[in-house]
Amino acid sequence: MLMPPLKARDFLLRPFRASDASQMVTAVRESTATVGVWMPWAHPDYGVYDAHEWFARCDVNMEEGVAFDVGVFSPDGRVLYGGVAINQIRREDNLGNLGYWIRESRQRQGIAAAAASMMACHGFHGLGLTRLEIVAAEHNTASRAVAVKIGAQFECIARNRLILNGRPIAAAVYSMIPG
Repeated sequence: MLMPPLKARDFLLRPFRASDASQMVTAVRESTATVGVWMPWAHPDYGVYDAHEWFARCDVNMEEGVAFDVGVFSPDGRVLYGGVAINQIRREDNLGNLGYWIRESRQRQGIAAAAASMMACHGFHGLGLTRLEIVAAEHNTASRAVAVKIGAQFECIARNRLILNGRPIAAAVYSMIPG
């Protein structure tokens, strides 16, 4: 099950392509001070091999319908702004996890919220899910602000909900449902 490109005025959501690898490396490396604090895969040594490996995993997961991790690009599809995903899909419970990251040079421009909102719509209308969860580290104020901005409802602080750098940490859990 492939995801079609989704176009908005200020960005485009589409699956990653092999030709996006060098842009992915640049975006990740420029964002280690912001994204890398919360997502250990965003480290200074991130390379082309890492990007190609990630893109291949994304393709397999999408074909199997278990995760939809795509790039957030400029409207013409040429400049990578970040990524957005519905992953950890559990069909037996009809829910998934909504996640997002935006490269440092494009942060604080509303892109994360707009892309996450569009992806949530795809999750509800395209994938037929009835619940999306956003799980952000308790002190990740940027991700939590995006969740609030797109109308996700805060549910709780869940103890030891995430593992960050090998250690369990508390996370804020938000949810969205259709309508």
